[in-house]
Amino acid sequence: MSRKVLFVSSSLRKGSASERIAREAEKGVIANCDDVEFVTLKDKDIRFCRGCLTCQDTGKCVIDDDARAIAEKIREADVLVFSTPIYYCGISGQLKTLLDRCNPLYGSDYRFREVFLVTTSEDDSPDAASGAIGSVKNWVSCFPEARVAGAFSGAGVGTEDPEDGKWADLMNDAFLFGKEI
Repeated sequence: MSRKVLFVSSSLRKGSASERIAREAEKGVIANCDDVEFVTLKDKDIRFCRGCLTCQDTGKCVIDDDARAIAEKIREADVLVFSTPIYYCGISGQLKTLLDRCNPLYGSDYRFREVFLVTTSEDDSPDAASGAIGSVKNWVSCFPEARVAGAFSGAGVGTEDPEDGKWADLMNDAFLFGKEI
């Protein structure tokens, strides 16, 4: 059975560390799966949720922007992989805004069962991604059939040059992480 895997990269910087690592994990997934899509939030029009809850009745957000189509891709995927830089110990604002805009998915016939997270941060402590993992776990808790199945942390890399020595091991580990998805 083929699984549909959707990557959502939330960094707004071109060539960011989190997107480069997510792309390497994507290569690992592609080695085992032929239905993989990579969506970046860079250059997307994603507005804040208004909290009107119309979507709970209609199954569709009243805001006509790029979040609508991305939320539909999320609903149709079997596996989700969110990628984010760590901002103030949590997920990026762009990812938080997108997750808020996925409100029409609550109570829908969503397909995803596994959710993964890829993070990068300047902080090299072992728990640098704990706040981000907690945010994603809180979002996933609204979907009883889904679970957070794993996380990959590029702690301590920040915006370093990808030619730096630590990148070779990190990229290999990201590829292997993707192969396990």
